[in-house]
Amino acid sequence: MRIPAHSVCTAIRDDIVSGVFERGSRLTEEVLARRYGVSRVPVREALRTLESEGFVVTRRHAGACVAEPTEQEAADLLEIRMLLEPLGAARAAQRRTEAHLKVLRGLVRLGQERVRRGEGEDLRSLGGWFHETLAQASGSPALIALLTQLRHKIAWMYAVEQPVRPADSWAEHGALVDAVARRDPERARVLATQHAERATAAHRLRRPPGRPAGAPRVRSSQQPVNIAGARH
Repeated sequence: MRIPAHSVCTAIRDDIVSGVFERGSRLTEEVLARRYGVSRVPVREALRTLESEGFVVTRRHAGACVAEPTEQEAADLLEIRMLLEPLGAARAAQRRTEAHLKVLRGLVRLGQERVRRGEGEDLRSLGGWFHETLAQASGSPALIALLTQLRHKIAWMYAVEQPVRPADSWAEHGALVDAVARRDPERARVLATQHAERATAAHRLRRPPGRPAGAPRVRSSQQPVNIAGARH
């Protein structure tokens, strides 16, 4: 059984985003292969993919390391998202399916219900699923891939404060779904722009603590890769 490189890539990326591997730390093929219970071949392929995405850099005499983005690079990501999310919403209004609408409306109902009950623990994950579904509804593989990569990198670089008025945030989600349902791309674009502007204000740049030279500090135990469906 061969473990696909994309599964290893997802596992490494998740550990980078969550801070298991700190910025600037080395990523050796041998250590990663042992951690995820795979051979070095998919690890090597995964590192190449992550380097193309900007999560990993190759340094002379050190090999693959977790990237250390600058504050300007982090700010650029939020600006790019401000351009792409409204485009995605407009495309979704033109190309969405009834299945997309069903999921979007269901997520809005869940979010609003959680707000009414004062259950805010999973509001962030619900919001993430909402925006992921909205991107999928755009029907553009290239745009979906860009927005997905942006979400990962923004989650890596920023902490997000909970909105002071979460009911307002979910009302915005609901209005956006209504525009998408009516196939009104301009309205969807305007609402997505306004929502993204308010969301950006809640982002706070993460400032990673100092790290001693040497091998990466890994905060959790070995994590086998989820290989469900990986059989060929």
